[in-house]
Formats: sequence, C-alpha cells, structure tokens
Amino acid sequence: MAPRCIVCGSNEVEPFLDLGETALANKFLTEAELGRPEPKFPLVIGFCHGCSHVQLIEHVPPSAMFEDYLYISSASNTLKRHLYELSDVVTKRYPIGSEDLVVDIGCNDGTLLKGFRRHGPRALGVDPARNLAELFHDPDIDRYTGFFDSGSAREIRDRFGTAAVVTATNTFPHVPGLGDFVEGVQTVLAVGGVFVIEAHYLVDMLEQGAFDTIYHEHVSYWALRPMIRLFEANGMRVVRVERLPLHHGQLRVFVQRDGEGEVDPSVRATLEAESAMGIDRIETYRRFADGTRRVKETLTRTLSKLRAEGNRVVGYGAPAKGNTLLGFLELGPRQLDYIADRSPLKQGLYTPGSHVPVVAPERILEEQPEYVLLLAWNFADEVMEQQAEYRARGGRFIVPVPDLRVV
Repeated sequence: MAPRCIVCGSNEVEPFLDLGETALANKFLTEAELGRPEPKFPLVIGFCHGCSHVQLIEHVPPSAMFEDYLYISSASNTLKRHLYELSDVVTKRYPIGSEDLVVDIGCNDGTLLKGFRRHGPRALGVDPARNLAELFHDPDIDRYTGFFDSGSAREIRDRFGTAAVVTATNTFPHVPGLGDFVEGVQTVLAVGGVFVIEAHYLVDMLEQGAFDTIYHEHVSYWALRPMIRLFEANGMRVVRVERLPLHHGQLRVFVQRDGEGEVDPSVRATLEAESAMGIDRIETYRRFADGTRRVKETLTRTLSKLRAEGNRVVGYGAPAKGNTLLGFLELGPRQLDYIADRSPLKQGLYTPGSHVPVVAPERILEEQPEYVLLLAWNFADEVMEQQAEYRARGGRFIVPVPDLRVV
C-alpha cells in the first residue's frame, strides 16, 4: 500500500533516503536494559509529488516516544536565551495583559513559559512527558500532562479559557495527525490570537546536508509552501515568516485565522526563495541523499584512520540527532569510548542502538582524549566555549556536518 501524504492526502509520496532500521533516538538505556531486545523501526523519508511535503514514510506511535522524555531545553544556554528572546518578540508584536493566557504545546521543562511570565500573562504548558511534569514543577505555570489534539484542546479551553498566544517550538514536526492538531489550535486560540511555530527548516537541512535531523520523532520536515496549504485548508493563514540560525536553521511562522492580521511581505519572499531552490522537485532530494552517503564514507574513513594511529576518540553531546548519525554510520563503543553530555537525565545511560555510555563533560578534561566528535554540532560555538581548556591543552574537535572539519 502506497504511503499517503499527511498534508494533502496524496498517495504519491516517493521515498528518497533510507537510513536503515534504527532505535528511537531519545530512548536511552540503563545498563540493565542493554541485554534485552531493543525495538528498532524503519527510518525512511519521502517527498510528496502532490504538495511537496517531506515526511517520514512510516510512523512510530507518539506514545512510544514522548511520554517519557530525556531532552530538556534548559540544558543549552543558547536555547534558553533563544526561548526568552522569542517571548520578548511575541509580547512586543502582540501585546498581552496579566489576564491573558499563553499556551505552549510541548512545553518540556517550561523554559519558554518562564520567559513569557516575565511579561505578566498566565501560562499553561501542554506536554505528554510524565517524568518532566514531576521534575519541573513551577507554581507560576499550570501544566496539562497529555497530548495536544482537538479533544484535549476542548478540555484546556473549558478549564483555562482561550489563549491570546499559542506556541509550538520544535513540536510541530512531531505531529502525525495535522488536521486534528490544527482544529485543536482553533479551539483554544482566542479571537485575534496568534499561533507561533518554530521548526527545523527544510531549506537549511538541504543546504547543510543535515541528515541527522531525520529521526522518528520528526514526522515532518517543513518548508513554507506545504505549511500554507495545510493552514489554508483549515481556515487559517500564515501572516509572517522569519528564518533563524538556531539548531542549524529554523523557520518561525506566525499563523492567524482567516481575516485576522495582515500578511507580511516575508511570506511571498520565502515562497519565492523556496521555488528558486527547487524544494518542489524530487531531484533536489536525490542530490541530498547522495550527499548523505558521502558524509558516511568520509567520516567513517576519518575515524578509522585516527583510531588506527592510536588516538582516543570520544563524543560530545547526546542529542537525538546524534543517535541518527551514530546509527547510520554504524558507530559504537569500539569507535567512541564514551559521549559527554551536560544533561543529568542522560548521564549514566547508554545511547539507543549504538550503546555508547553517556558521562558528565568533566571527564573530557580528566582524561584529555586526542579527539572529540561533536555530535551536537548545531551548538558548536557554545560547546567549544565550554571546552576552551580542553582545546588549550591540544584537544581537537571533529565537526561532522555539513562538511567534515577538525578544529
């Protein structure tokens, strides 16, 4: 049976890159779990000839990925500053008062809502991760533990009222049931309110060869054109678009109901740039797949050479994207002794699929390995600043994407 597009319903979705069967990117393992069977799922991405949407061919049930979650926004200083800046931008553009409500879908540890609280509104976080709800309780922020959909949106509206602002940062790509999700946004959004999305931008992924952005949580790889089609089919329209450098490239999109808000020139300009790049042509994605295979060959060859010369190589950063890279390149403890990560939730665990131990960053300075493979390369500047002493002692970082370099 041909896969169907989750935006337009077409059955003309053509696979263009197969990253193999991989474990779920955020399902880190305890030592006791290493000997047990580990579920793996096909990781194949395709292009819709009907609306140009790029999406996974097969979906893993969201409950298997998001009800116990180990990624926390505040672990990155860069991301924390960015989310506070987002709250400043939104409240300046759409003034809100102390009685207004801001709802953040996929609120994680509440970092963005803490930014909004500085401006006075009520704040509600929606997130299915029970472990995060227990860890990050804030008396100034209400929390709804569950998935956001049309049903939970009605419950949220009835309990908390409608929202002047609804946000979804790095959450919108996770949604397989897009029509139902947008119905939920319509339900909870106040008249004249705004829905703000931040998501990895397909154009940046293509330009940078960032194949490690692909993992099971990311059902969609958004460009603006199919996003506009989705919202127009559901009584809403995109009114403003901004490109951001965060996470190696994101799109910030402002959406309102039809007839609310003026459409900014940035929308047309972005659409024209996408057309010029060829995001509506399958040949663009075939070239991306060829480049991905070249990255695998080059990095595998480089790591083998360094190890053969007697160098010790470890990793830095245990994000979900890093696990795509480890899985596709078939790297494990034989190639990387360990991976350092600042998140205490991941320390003491093992990476999914590849089973590399995760340790605290202090171990890098204690042991001074010759090379560190930077798996969190989208935060390269922040990591290298944190590890200035390691570099001063002669340690070197391997940045794998977009072009392999040793610094």
